[in-house]
Amino acid sequence: MQLFVNDLTVIDFSYLCTQRGMVGESWIVDLTLHGELDEQNMVLDFGKVKKQVKRIIDDTVDHKLVVPSEYNQSHVTHIDGTDYIKVEFVDEQGRKIHISSPEDAYCFIDATKVEMDNVIAHLASVIKPQLPENVKKVELSLRTEEINGFFYHYTHGLKKHDGNCQRIAHGHRSKIQVFENGMKSPRIEKMLATQWQDIYIATLEDQVEATDLEFIEKTNSQVAFKYESSQGHFELAMETSAVYVMPVDTTVELIAQYLADKLKQQNPDNDYKVVAYEGVAKGAIAFS
Repeated sequence: MQLFVNDLTVIDFSYLCTQRGMVGESWIVDLTLHGELDEQNMVLDFGKVKKQVKRIIDDTVDHKLVVPSEYNQSHVTHIDGTDYIKVEFVDEQGRKIHISSPEDAYCFIDATKVEMDNVIAHLASVIKPQLPENVKKVELSLRTEEINGFFYHYTHGLKKHDGNCQRIAHGHRSKIQVFENGMKSPRIEKMLATQWQDIYIATLEDQVEATDLEFIEKTNSQVAFKYESSQGHFELAMETSAVYVMPVDTTVELIAQYLADKLKQQNPDNDYKVVAYEGVAKGAIAFS
């Protein structure tokens, strides 16, 4: 017998890519459980699937940085006397990423690169032991949202958030919609999506100098950020070309308003509406 739940959840996360650097992503999860009927004549109660399995998936990948631990330029170090982990990563173009975060902010995949199949295998290995014995097999599929338009991949961290968004490297695959004087503008949408294709969006007040970093090092070609939040101490250094620094926090509300205001400044006689998404089916609308 098979039990399925489509659109079980969306995992919003970032991963270290050997070709693209740090990539924000949003994957929709579909689930099929193979097994025998239990005393309720069910493979597993839908309520438990939606709560228990979703929680396991969220705890494993959601709002984390996924690291391919078998990649030869991915160096992982436990910082002595702490529960922090330092990752030094160099992609195939020689671009460096240095990050230090609490251990819970990472998901390590035993692979040389992060791909859907590797993440599926990792999730299945975590989920299966936590389910009843009558469930014999866990089958997962991951997919991206079908977007008829423009989108970008971004990574950020929200130190003021009271949940997992405070992790300094988690991200989203997000579409963008822009209306200029009431008319949808694919030209502007394409411009913004291209500018922020694989970007780390940072807050200016979190930017620090090399001497301010405690656990990682910053090269001359990198820009660095550091902050304290309720989950701990976070540090990040990335190539300047992969970072966009905003003067405000990087919540989706402020991203939408920042883009709308910037367009208005460039074209004062026009009116703008920006619909900025944060992953799948959620976001903010701003006007200027």
